[in-house]
Amino acid sequence: MFVENQALKPFVVNRSVQEEYQANGKGVNVSIILKKMGISNTALGFLGGFTGNYIEDELKRIGVDTDFIGIEGITRINTFVKVGREEYKIVNKGPTVLIEKSEEILGKINCMTSGDFLIVSGSTPQGVGEGIYLEIAKIAKRKGIQLILDISSKILLDCLAYNPYLIKPNDEELASFFNKEEVTDGDIVQLGKELLSMGSENVLISKGEKGATFLSKEKVLSVNSPKGKVVNTACAGDSLLAAFIGRLQLGDTIEEALVCASAIGASTAFTTGLSDLQDVSKLMEEIKITKL
Repeated sequence: MFVENQALKPFVVNRSVQEEYQANGKGVNVSIILKKMGISNTALGFLGGFTGNYIEDELKRIGVDTDFIGIEGITRINTFVKVGREEYKIVNKGPTVLIEKSEEILGKINCMTSGDFLIVSGSTPQGVGEGIYLEIAKIAKRKGIQLILDISSKILLDCLAYNPYLIKPNDEELASFFNKEEVTDGDIVQLGKELLSMGSENVLISKGEKGATFLSKEKVLSVNSPKGKVVNTACAGDSLLAAFIGRLQLGDTIEEALVCASAIGASTAFTTGLSDLQDVSKLMEEIKITKL
């Protein structure tokens, strides 16, 4: 939402000059980008109320399969307000999920088969403890599921004992995991290697306008991010992750996938919604990959 007069004023009606409604959320964003890349996938999670219906209808409209669990209450609405160069993010707490619903989603994951990919993104809703991440990691390990974790909770570190395929912290989350206020480029490589030693097979660290760093036991790579006018900071990391996993699924090398992912992440940052992928080829021309 963009507010007129370039100022948000108290106690008066602030009228917008542009607004956009999106089926959104970290996992939803991943599903949408994968589908835009031609990769079939199933969106799984909790949905409730008219907002939940809207999200599911939008996903079905673009061809994403869904396997949501219905809950009481209304799936939360997040409002982003752009005023001049400032962006305000207003996030409500959302409904409470009953414990039996948590058990139901674990049951669905337990039905997945060896070699399946499972991307777990975002925070837990009210009523769902962060221990569910650990339960998911255990199931993935036992079933041979390729688990990708994009979560900010420090319980991620406990999940590493179950060897997730990939984790994707951003630089701020990486600092938080190791009780640092911020991280330098050198820290990112050092701490990324520490995450590998703790059990993750691969680590992808998003750094906003500074690009991304990928680490595995075999290689450490860094890519820059293309330059442009940033409009949307909310979904770029989700787009980068989806594109990286998606391109690997389509047969790209790590290097090729990383370049494409950086371009799609930037493309999303340069628009009000998720990238339509139309400018990705051009943005890829600006990206350089560095072996560290």
